[in-house]
Amino acid sequence: MDLIERYLKAVGAQLPAAGREDILAELRDLLMSRVEEREAELGRPLTEAEVEAVLREVGHPLTVAARYGAGPQHVVGPELYPWWLFGVKTALTVLVLITAVGAVARILFGGAEVGQAIGQAFAGLFSSGLTVVGLATLAGFIIERQKDKPAFLTEWRAKDLGMFEVGVFSRRWWDSLHEKSGGGTLDDTDRALDEAMPKMSPTAGALGSATGWGIFLLWWSGLLGLGFRPEDLGGELVRGGVDYGLLFAETVTLLYWPVVVLAAAQGVFHLLRAMTGAPVRLTAFGDVVFRGASLTLLGWIWLYSPFASLLRVDNIASLIERTETLFRRGEGGETVLILVFVVILVSEVSGLLMALRRLAFGK
Repeated sequence: MDLIERYLKAVGAQLPAAGREDILAELRDLLMSRVEEREAELGRPLTEAEVEAVLREVGHPLTVAARYGAGPQHVVGPELYPWWLFGVKTALTVLVLITAVGAVARILFGGAEVGQAIGQAFAGLFSSGLTVVGLATLAGFIIERQKDKPAFLTEWRAKDLGMFEVGVFSRRWWDSLHEKSGGGTLDDTDRALDEAMPKMSPTAGALGSATGWGIFLLWWSGLLGLGFRPEDLGGELVRGGVDYGLLFAETVTLLYWPVVVLAAAQGVFHLLRAMTGAPVRLTAFGDVVFRGASLTLLGWIWLYSPFASLLRVDNIASLIERTETLFRRGEGGETVLILVFVVILVSEVSGLLMALRRLAFGK
């Protein structure tokens, strides 16, 4: 019975220490009983091949040991799988958009050939897609093994289901969008898209924001192999003797850790919003903090970053004059940079003021 003992050793190696001997004793009795029954039928001892057949009937050692194991016998179970699939599809959609933007930027500003940029985009999308699927699977594995089910599986609300109305990669959704636009003008398409997009609840919006910041953080930190890094976005753009690509890369390097902290904090904050129902004042408080942090980073860029010397203007009149020159002659890369900076600055300040208003009045 060497085969049976070898089989039992293989099973025992996969069993937890607690209860191992009892399980092996029970399994040994089962195997011996089956062998004895078969020998009684044949009227002779079983050959080695016949013993092998009995063992195969019982099952492979890994399968048999799993029957006695504690916890779920799957990575992502049937209840959690739809969530896993929806999250993966949504994340992949975001990755496709990021990859497309990066490829266009590399073609326009980085001097990359179209074929090269597309090839690198596909390669990066493949590797980053595997990363997303792996992380989602790891999260599902951990959730499946929690004693209590997470609240989003049991305490969901009908008014929070807006984001699930979009069938990501769904032919039916795209057909519906085309039908609503009627093949009309761009305005018709925009209006149809607005109608087709779900009106997400604050909680759903918070989950979407958390996902977006998580993907951004993975890309910024280099964990998503999209074929381009943040410092590559400046490309090899040189205008008027100024190497904007180099300045951009230096700025990204200096801002690496502040942006990591800010993005991680944003992701955690939006998860907190989702768990608490996204109350108005909590959301407003977070907006105030993060808008303030963004304004601090903008102040650093204006005063101390490698772009500081290009962003300096003596007064408003000088900015207006340089803007007129830009539109008349198409000259002045620094002016474009300043205008972009001003637009971002105005957006952040207005966002901060609105957040302060919501924080004060609760609406």
